[in-house]
Amino acid sequence: MKHSNIILTQRVFDIFGQICDIPHSSENMGGISRYCRNFAINHNFRYVKDDAENVIIFKPGTAGYENSEPVILQGHLDMVCQKTEDCTINFDEHGIETFVDGDFLKAKNTTLGGDNGIAVAMILAILESDDIPHPPIEAVFTTDEEIGMVGARKMDMNILSAKRMINLDSEEDDTVTVSCAGGSDLKIYAPLNSQKKSGIKVTVILRGLLGGHSGVEIHKNRVNANILAGEFLNSLKTDFDVISINGGDKSNAIPNLCKIELLVENSDDFSAEALKILENLKKKYTNEPDFSYSVELFGKTASLVISEQTKNNILHTLANVPDGVIEMSKDIDGLVETSTNLGIFKTEEERIMLHFALRSNKTDGLCELEKVLISFFDKINWESDASGHYPPWEFNPDSVLREIYKEAYFDFYKKQPKVEAIHAGLECGVFASQIENFDCIAIGPSLYDVHTVNERLSISSTKNTFNLLLKILEKLK
Repeated sequence: MKHSNIILTQRVFDIFGQICDIPHSSENMGGISRYCRNFAINHNFRYVKDDAENVIIFKPGTAGYENSEPVILQGHLDMVCQKTEDCTINFDEHGIETFVDGDFLKAKNTTLGGDNGIAVAMILAILESDDIPHPPIEAVFTTDEEIGMVGARKMDMNILSAKRMINLDSEEDDTVTVSCAGGSDLKIYAPLNSQKKSGIKVTVILRGLLGGHSGVEIHKNRVNANILAGEFLNSLKTDFDVISINGGDKSNAIPNLCKIELLVENSDDFSAEALKILENLKKKYTNEPDFSYSVELFGKTASLVISEQTKNNILHTLANVPDGVIEMSKDIDGLVETSTNLGIFKTEEERIMLHFALRSNKTDGLCELEKVLISFFDKINWESDASGHYPPWEFNPDSVLREIYKEAYFDFYKKQPKVEAIHAGLECGVFASQIENFDCIAIGPSLYDVHTVNERLSISSTKNTFNLLLKILEKLK
């Protein structure tokens, strides 16, 4: 299928639209994986699908590139699904609705999934074109990246022959990423030890916080709704019991909403004090311009409440547990080296669950943070479960691919790109840990506010990044 560059770039957006029509949240990979397999079948490409629903599509090199060293083009298939409070979409069953706003592609009341659907669209557009010069391509589409790089960690890397890879999961078009953080998930379980009490039921909702990606935005000091809930509760002098606390639904997203259900004796005293505390918090956090709150009274009722001991442990935890930036890099100026994010606080039927996303650009930093948190919760006899470990991707000073990228970037923009290490996790670390003599870069178009309902993709940046990618492929002879 022959295309001009204009038609090709339009084709990228056409394919992205098809991806948006397919439900593809993490752990719901069947439909999008099948879409990729059908693409390979329809274009007569050899492909492999594994038990994790990863799909690898193989395309030979074009004329003059048949014997060139192969290259991996890689993106992940899942998206972080967030929605506004009034949005009724069911992410397991429905696609998302996109619209154009000036130079931006956005989604109506949900995350867009540009992270990382636009990478998948770019790669498929390249695979179906017949007039793009390129070496043999191994197109790797991984699953469940957003919940711990599950697909990449389960993939048999022996399927691949290439030792160089272009990952398309970066989010700034003037930057090439050359190193990233490793990470893990830490789940904490606490007993409810519920007891029945009578009182006035109150619901307090903290909403409108900026939220964001727990790697990309962690250095911006955005307020974590779960930690803010702790600050509110610890400020109360009026007696109260906790029915439930629920905030956040993704460990790797800074939570922007938390709902607190309480039982109190005197509604007037509580309401007056709560509103005063909340207004002071709004004045304190001027970096959160859209932060708002509500206090709703439901009258006298009997309800199960969390035991006093567990309540006190919750208040202690939310006031003292490490959250946000833990340490800055001593080697790379401005780089967050180690961080943690309390992404989920959930009151379940029989227990409370806290879910932290841990990150570090150094293996020993990640191990130390995990030990500190586990020790913290051991002291109050709460259960810890660490999982989803993925390795950091360390800087390669001898990268040939990085130099080819810089040359292509200068040819295209007539200026030098930024070369950066990032605190977010990328699947490059998983590949680098398993493929010997691995050479990798990560690039991508400009995306903003990923993992939030304000996510937007620059259309002009996408076009430029795609055409730059074509130049890089042309140089890989």
